[in-house]
Amino acid sequence: MNIGIQSLFEDVHTLCRDYKTTDDVHFTIAVTSSDIGFEREKAAREDFIEGIAARNYPDGYLETLAVYRKIAEKLPEYDTFLFHGSAIAVDGAAYIFTAKSGMGKSTHARLWRELLGDRAVMVNDDKPLIRVHPDGTATVYGTPWDGKHHLNSNIAVPVRAICILERAVENRIRGITPSGALPMFLQQVYRPMNAAMMAQTLHLIDRLAGQVKFYRLGCNMNICAAELSYNTMKG
Repeated sequence: MNIGIQSLFEDVHTLCRDYKTTDDVHFTIAVTSSDIGFEREKAAREDFIEGIAARNYPDGYLETLAVYRKIAEKLPEYDTFLFHGSAIAVDGAAYIFTAKSGMGKSTHARLWRELLGDRAVMVNDDKPLIRVHPDGTATVYGTPWDGKHHLNSNIAVPVRAICILERAVENRIRGITPSGALPMFLQQVYRPMNAAMMAQTLHLIDRLAGQVKFYRLGCNMNICAAELSYNTMKG
């Protein structure tokens, strides 16, 4: 879908330059100074929790966060939600790795690219969008909000599997039930503040759980981990 953005600063338009279109929009996001203030306060709270001094982010950068938050609040109306994970496409199918921050999902996606070369394309390395179709199948979309490594592609790819990643000395992978994946999955889904949109998000997750395969991967940083996970999840 096409989204209009009315911003106070130019940063978000620079960020989204590879996604620009002249087609008609489905809806428009407008950012206010209050939205930017909300992002500043949220960032300060997170810095406090981490025990570091509050970072003074520029307003233009904070507005890029506010824009994506407003988009994420709206998207459940269109059967779509924001997910915290690293999505990579191989031979026309997408695999999404999710984990707590710092567990190595981006590193594991990099190992896939080393293993598979040009066959592996990053969809989004941090915050892709997932659309759930009426039959429960899903499509993952690249976005410019792509994490510190800035890896994304303006593409849409059918989701084959979602994998919860954990660190381990020896590599191991197993399929898990949707109920087994649910606690981590819910942590990684953007949860709208609007109650109706949150209810719709939960409905979408329930629909997706009936069709998409879930795995749990314990892995080290060796390329053998990528070989194991790819050969298992590709079916």
